[in-house]
Amino acid sequence: MSKTNSNKAGVFVGGMLLGSTVGTVIGVLIAPRSGGEMRQVLKKSAQAIPELGADLSTSVQFQAGRLSKSARSNWHNTLTRLKEAIAAGIEASQLEAKREMNPSQRSSSSNSN
Repeated sequence: MSKTNSNKAGVFVGGMLLGSTVGTVIGVLIAPRSGGEMRQVLKKSAQAIPELGADLSTSVQFQAGRLSKSARSNWHNTLTRLKEAIAAGIEASQLEAKREMNPSQRSSSSNSN
């Protein structure tokens, strides 16, 4: 994964954690529950964080793999087209060189057109 994509993933994860924290704090402050109920809710939420992190990590790895395959495919297609263009350019320059060496071929080909 490139450095830019890695930075974006880090920013995304940081944003998710910050958003979760802010949401939890706001929820605690405005929740109409008793202290005991709120502690139960917070305990369950805290226990779910590792699972959420594992799910997020799996998702990021999957997306990175998919993007990597796509980039390899695009690179392969670009190289193939480049090789074809170079081969066509070499062929065209060889034909032009032959025509310059044999001017009679040029006049006979222009008469046939």
